[in-house]
Amino acid sequence: MFVHSESESAPHAALVSAVKDSRWRGREDGLKDGFEEGYMRGRAKAIIETPRASFPIRQLNVLYVSSGKGYPYSPIDEAIIATLQTLVNRVSVAEPGQDVAGMAAGLSLDLVLVLDGMDLPVEHIDALRAKGIRTAIWLTDDPYYTDMTVRTAPHYDYVFTLERNCLDFYRSAGCRNVYYLPFAAYVEHYRPTLTRSPIRRGISFIGTAYWNRVQFLQPIIGGLMEKGLTINGIWWDRLPEYSSYPNQIEIGKWMGPGETAEAYSGSKIVLNLHRSPHDVSVNNNAIGLTAASPNPRTFEISACGTLQLADVRDDLSSFYTPGQEIETFSSPDELYEKVTYYLTHETERREIALRALERTYRQHTYTHRLHEMLGYIFG
Repeated sequence: MFVHSESESAPHAALVSAVKDSRWRGREDGLKDGFEEGYMRGRAKAIIETPRASFPIRQLNVLYVSSGKGYPYSPIDEAIIATLQTLVNRVSVAEPGQDVAGMAAGLSLDLVLVLDGMDLPVEHIDALRAKGIRTAIWLTDDPYYTDMTVRTAPHYDYVFTLERNCLDFYRSAGCRNVYYLPFAAYVEHYRPTLTRSPIRRGISFIGTAYWNRVQFLQPIIGGLMEKGLTINGIWWDRLPEYSSYPNQIEIGKWMGPGETAEAYSGSKIVLNLHRSPHDVSVNNNAIGLTAASPNPRTFEISACGTLQLADVRDDLSSFYTPGQEIETFSSPDELYEKVTYYLTHETERREIALRALERTYRQHTYTHRLHEMLGYIFG
């Protein structure tokens, strides 16, 4: 009979013990991760199901003129239309290519609200105003296309911009009623996944590879990829290291709101790096207006119950408190340090994400924004 010697059996026993320890640790880690995710999603569910104050329905008839641009503007159109229907008596919808002035004739309108307005002839707006119908425009891309919007905005009674630094710009162009009104989160699109997420990401970035983003991320891209970064968006083949990460960079695809929200909610950290207002290759901003206000993704990410790391903008703290509801960075090194920290500090990461989720539902939905807009126009 073959018998192991003592010198042979000791290493074998040590190996068996190590395997058992490894399995035990794996089981413990799995249980811990499962508990953490379940706890996080349970807290998120409680937040989004908390009853909120409702806004009164105004006895107004509104004609909404959509952007007419398709994705990524169409989800904003959908959000505004659906929200308006909960706030006013009647909502009619038109496309920029239609005879908007003619449509208004039999509708007894109180307001025509236009999103973007780039493709809507200003003659239609002038005709509406001549009939005594109030007109308003909500500009979508300030300050990036101000060379064009400055020509259309003065034709409206009310101008709403999502960029604080554009207020004086439009006033100086002759617009009498100009208001700062950023976009928000449409919580029918952007919300946490409340069951176990099918997506498991360490870090996500979803957006276009504008040159300022490529240049900012390049010094730390290797380290971020090692920590589990996944990128989705167009033009990321601009990144010199793109070919080294074929499984982590998906290009040439627009992700719809549902898919985007699922990716946000399934990520421990989501990066938000604003585009530059000074990129002459894509912008029409000849006077060089700077940007102080957060982009729409700021609210959408926060509405999905995940930790957001955003580059600093001057007015960001008016919406979320840095260090409490959002985290910020000013350099690639600071971004990398905070990613490293929050990937290993689950409790802190979770609490910041949940506070952002709660504040979003409390203050930063389209219901809040459109109620505010109607208050500016009708008192």
